[in-house]
Amino acid sequence: MNQASKNIILEGRAVLGIELGSTRIKAVLIDDRNRPIAQGWHEWENQLSDGLWTYSVEAIWYGLQDCYADLRANVRKEYDVEIESLAAIGVSAMMHGYMAFDRNEKILVPFRTWRNTNTAKAAAELSELFVYNIPLRWSISHLYQAIIDKESHVKDIDFLTTLAGFIHWQLTGERVLGVGDASGMLPVDPETKDYSADMVGKFDSLVASEDYPWKLLDILPKVLLAGQDAGSLTPDGAKKLDVSGHLKPGIPFCPPEGDAGTGMVATNSVLQRTGNVSAGTSSFSMIVLEKELSRPYEMIDMVTTPDGSLVAMVHCNNCTSDLNAWVGLFKEYQQLLGIPVDMNEVFGKLYNNALNGDPDCGGLLSYNYFSGEPVTGLSEGRPLFVRSANDKFNLANFMRANLYAAVGVLKIGNDILFNDEKVEVDRITGHGGFFKTPGVGQRILAAALGSPISVMETAGEGGAWGIALLASYLVNNDKGLSLAGYLNEAVFIDCTGTEIAPLKEDVEGFDTYIEAYKRGLSIEHAAVSAKD
Repeated sequence: MNQASKNIILEGRAVLGIELGSTRIKAVLIDDRNRPIAQGWHEWENQLSDGLWTYSVEAIWYGLQDCYADLRANVRKEYDVEIESLAAIGVSAMMHGYMAFDRNEKILVPFRTWRNTNTAKAAAELSELFVYNIPLRWSISHLYQAIIDKESHVKDIDFLTTLAGFIHWQLTGERVLGVGDASGMLPVDPETKDYSADMVGKFDSLVASEDYPWKLLDILPKVLLAGQDAGSLTPDGAKKLDVSGHLKPGIPFCPPEGDAGTGMVATNSVLQRTGNVSAGTSSFSMIVLEKELSRPYEMIDMVTTPDGSLVAMVHCNNCTSDLNAWVGLFKEYQQLLGIPVDMNEVFGKLYNNALNGDPDCGGLLSYNYFSGEPVTGLSEGRPLFVRSANDKFNLANFMRANLYAAVGVLKIGNDILFNDEKVEVDRITGHGGFFKTPGVGQRILAAALGSPISVMETAGEGGAWGIALLASYLVNNDKGLSLAGYLNEAVFIDCTGTEIAPLKEDVEGFDTYIEAYKRGLSIEHAAVSAKD
């Protein structure tokens, strides 16, 4: 038992971060040096209901309460103490989506998550109206699609928020949202760090003929920046979070945030000219900009850091799923031989051998599209491996082609930023399963983006740690530092990690591969068009 950590919990100086991800709810308790000292989990899955992906309100509360109960149990087991009070709490969740409530706090339609793509008409019309890329998953797209579809509930909306905003509201009574998450509801003006007044006005004029009893700002949460007071735990909120009744009310909350923002915090990537890449089942990059882009791009989403800096986000639906499936074949082969399987060893051997392949993969191509990929214009996906008779077909090139494919779409989106918009970055940090085999994923991504890639030992702590850090920033920032300054001085000052710079031959090889990849997209389109 760590006596110092026990005392921190006993004295109510620990900070709690909770993040509701798409497959796991995670709670992280950190000490006054921002180090994790206890964790809790709850696994869950979305449901397809009436053609839309959702999580029920009951599942949300059960999951949140079970996650906190697991944290309590782990604290009692490790430290033999009960959590009675905390220094601060933060809540984050998967971004975007649609949660609409009436004046009695009753949800009007089931929670519509970021995964739904029924909003294409609304997103296209709003993008044209705002002269700004509005993705399908953003809250304003969901709202306008409901209006287009003449859904009767729209007139009764009293509050519209995200999943993080909903949980925060129910625990504190405050209808607020961190600026990063808010920027996924409606675009934020980088000057005012609030919803774009111009776009609010255009939207209100667009729907004026519907004669709703609300204007847009009436139903949206108030926008807050990192470090601002976002309310405190109410008595009812304490009972909702901790059904055992031990947790006391009055604990301060930081602004609720989205998982993209907490990922930036967890990788120390909130400063301008920094960025991060999350690469797992899906992937996305977040590059913090020094200035606005010259024009909107359909494949680049504009959001913000938790302290309001403009961020260019490239979101890709597919990353490692197809790669993992191929590695699974080698696992089966090893089992046929009667050899014990260590998947870490299988991944390690195959990944490292890929580095022995030709920089351009010997002409081999892989399309890892388990699902559609908006960046490359695919509404559906078909995993494909493509080669000609004259290509250099060997194991190293095969694996290298699949590793390239995992970040190929990410490269296409970021090439716009780096080549067309001349965006400059000093550091990009990678995190996620793609980087689990030391050095390999870093080198591949460095070649794709033409930039050094860092991987920190702490990056695996994830978004729950990121929101805990934002809660810590609220109550422990005695020096009045900026968020970037606080992260540098109070969190990452002793952080160790590795950085890999791009090799010239790797960059040239990836560029050759991606040009062939783009030409070959017609094959993928044909596969999608073909009848099953």
